[in-house]
Amino acid sequence: MSIGRRQALSLIGGGAAFALAPRAGAAPLDTVIRNGFLSVAVYRDFEPWSWRDAEGLKGIDVEIGELLASALALRVSYLELIPGDDVAADLRNAVWRGSLTGLAPADVMMHIPVDRQLALANDRAVIVGAYYRESFAMACNRERSPDCEAMPPAFKGRPLAAEIDTIPDFYLSSVSGGVLRGDVHHYPTGTAAVAAVAGDKADAVVATRAQIEHGLLAAKDRLVQRKGPLPMMMSPGWNVGIAVKDNSRDLGDKLESVLAQLVANGKVPAIFERYGVVYRPPVEA
Repeated sequence: MSIGRRQALSLIGGGAAFALAPRAGAAPLDTVIRNGFLSVAVYRDFEPWSWRDAEGLKGIDVEIGELLASALALRVSYLELIPGDDVAADLRNAVWRGSLTGLAPADVMMHIPVDRQLALANDRAVIVGAYYRESFAMACNRERSPDCEAMPPAFKGRPLAAEIDTIPDFYLSSVSGGVLRGDVHHYPTGTAAVAAVAGDKADAVVATRAQIEHGLLAAKDRLVQRKGPLPMMMSPGWNVGIAVKDNSRDLGDKLESVLAQLVANGKVPAIFERYGVVYRPPVEA
């Protein structure tokens, strides 16, 4: 199963580079403890998971990274990864080699799809610690598209929004024989696509469930979320976890254990709630 960054919003493709990289290095647990800080790689411009606004870097993955470091009595630093379409390149740059410009990798990378084939194809990284179950959803503008439960052909002739070159884009362009292909308007991110619907630029959007729910937090008077499943959607959803370098399995095991505790004591679900996202536990493989 090939799942690219944008967490299955896109399929395998290009690469990635670091936008900000404080000095860091993938390392086993003892080395990380000795260094006194945990470097955490997060995707750039990936709302609600990790993005910057006037207040600085924020998001669900940013806050979880801070909790992981705090649980180990460490300071936290962040590497912001400019996303490509190839999750293998993201893993290479983020946790086991560093970027081609010489920037060191992080100790741990957030938001990696937990997938057996992906793990086997990238044996320099260790993928562990599933902490969320993601999937796709639809939202509609309350006034422009009153029946968000309609079958896909009912949206023909209405402007639809999706992040470009992602599964939602492919879905809207191909569902029901491609009847909606000419109605799809492309946006740089799923969050921008959701905002287009809230801002009356489109009637409906398909994006990740987290992006939809986060959009509803600020525009619930403008948006309504589809309750029924998306007909013929190719993805059943996927678990989201963390990754470390292959020589840092003890660090990965420790962080996996800490993550489980943070979920059980409610601290991770509370982070999701602050961003308007319903916490969904990962599905057992």
